[in-house]
Amino acid sequence: MLPDYRIRQRDYLLEINRALTEELDLPVLLQRILRFSIEILSGHAGFIALSDENGWKIAAQQGLPDSLSTYISRWLSNQPRLSAGSEGNFPEISRMLSDISMGMLTSVGILMESQDQVIGQIQVFRNYRASFSTNDRQILSSFASQAAVAVRNATLYNQARAHTLRMEALLGAVADGILIFSPELKVQSVNPALLRLLNREASQVINQPYDQVIRWAKGPEGTSIQDAFEGDWMRQISTEHFIEGDLEREGGLEPIPVGINYAPLFDPDGRLLNVIASVRDMTRLRTAEEMKASFISVVSHELKTPIALIKGYASTLRREDADWDKETIQSSLEVIENEADHLSAMIEDLLDATRLQAGQMSFRPSQVDLGSLAAEVAKRFSKQSETQPIEVDFPENLPPVVADEARIRQVLDNLVGNAFKYSAQGPIRISGSQQGQDVVICVQDSGKGIDPRDIPHVFERFYRSDTAVRQSKGTGLGLYLSKQIVDAHGGRIWVDEHYKAGGRICFSLPIESKLGPESSLDA
Repeated sequence: MLPDYRIRQRDYLLEINRALTEELDLPVLLQRILRFSIEILSGHAGFIALSDENGWKIAAQQGLPDSLSTYISRWLSNQPRLSAGSEGNFPEISRMLSDISMGMLTSVGILMESQDQVIGQIQVFRNYRASFSTNDRQILSSFASQAAVAVRNATLYNQARAHTLRMEALLGAVADGILIFSPELKVQSVNPALLRLLNREASQVINQPYDQVIRWAKGPEGTSIQDAFEGDWMRQISTEHFIEGDLEREGGLEPIPVGINYAPLFDPDGRLLNVIASVRDMTRLRTAEEMKASFISVVSHELKTPIALIKGYASTLRREDADWDKETIQSSLEVIENEADHLSAMIEDLLDATRLQAGQMSFRPSQVDLGSLAAEVAKRFSKQSETQPIEVDFPENLPPVVADEARIRQVLDNLVGNAFKYSAQGPIRISGSQQGQDVVICVQDSGKGIDPRDIPHVFERFYRSDTAVRQSKGTGLGLYLSKQIVDAHGGRIWVDEHYKAGGRICFSLPIESKLGPESSLDA
């Protein structure tokens, strides 16, 4: 029958084995190993020190006075790393304790080694005169060997967990959707951005085949990933693979244009481990391309007409075989002048749009009497048509606002000009009123009004409704620029949807200026 201390040793070793396989929290594991070591050796205190590239430090301790713990920590920090099999296991600690306590404290220390590397040391203290036997050292050595393996496993686990958490945080922060596929093209991992893009839950995606997750509403441009697999995968996708198309989404949402970049991950032997797909929402890019095409189309068309008229009239006047009377010459020059003004206004709008994009549109605020400004605009436009009189209705006590007068005139010019374009007859009315701390100005016409389907878009850059395209010339920048100017002043602009006798657009300006002495508008 085994002596009691042998049974206790066996039980502790079994406990250490359990800790080795069950506990992966390193601080908890170290504290448990130290407690077992102190108990089995009938000690009263001890510590476990770990060694890494930064040196030695106490990772677990029990029963040490704070002053002694601080002293030992400071001493350990100056010690070099030890190699496996080293005889040095800091016997200086035992000698220091013996000298300090006049022989009343004894200690034993054993290095913790794993895979030919010293990773730490266990040190146990007794507070009575008794040397540690060879058997004590053997027991502690057994603990140290198993503890070294446990510490190494826990360290590797914590490193892997930290790496996983970093990867999860990285994937969660990425704006693009990320999918990680197995070599069989089944989804292994997905980030929140991709789930938002698809409008699906993770449970609906994980472990699903590729073609159940990436479903094309409109066939992709480029070689599909299935074709790459069916062909020579290694040759076709040894670096990256890009396709673009319209992706289906759940919940009845409209398909969304995306670009998917596939990158393979191979092991050192060239075997495919994963396929990583980066899914980018191409809506803005496609919108920008459509806007660019629309811009080129609109500007080309709008420039062509006045240029053709100017050239035509100028060529006609230069004909040597004709003797033009004064009235004809004046009429032709008036057309040339009007079309030149039209070109100049169009170019100025385009420059303003460019300045807005670059954040370089400047404002020069001053006291502005909006009633007088509206009257000036009405007088200038009233010459355009006798069937469209302009009425100005502003109260006498309307307070002035601090604004850029030239820019507010530009807004009124755009609104009144649109009213003339889209109403063939009937009065046009410019009205103003004070509402709280704002002044509100409205321009209304007697035309057919604004189609409700167009209202959400009328202030967008280059937007022109079908009716506008048929009825008049324009670049689709007037209302866009008006909105940017009003917004910069701290006001707002809107379509009055309750006005049914024509079109009515209003804007507000704060009486107290939101502009500095000289401001610029950031796009």
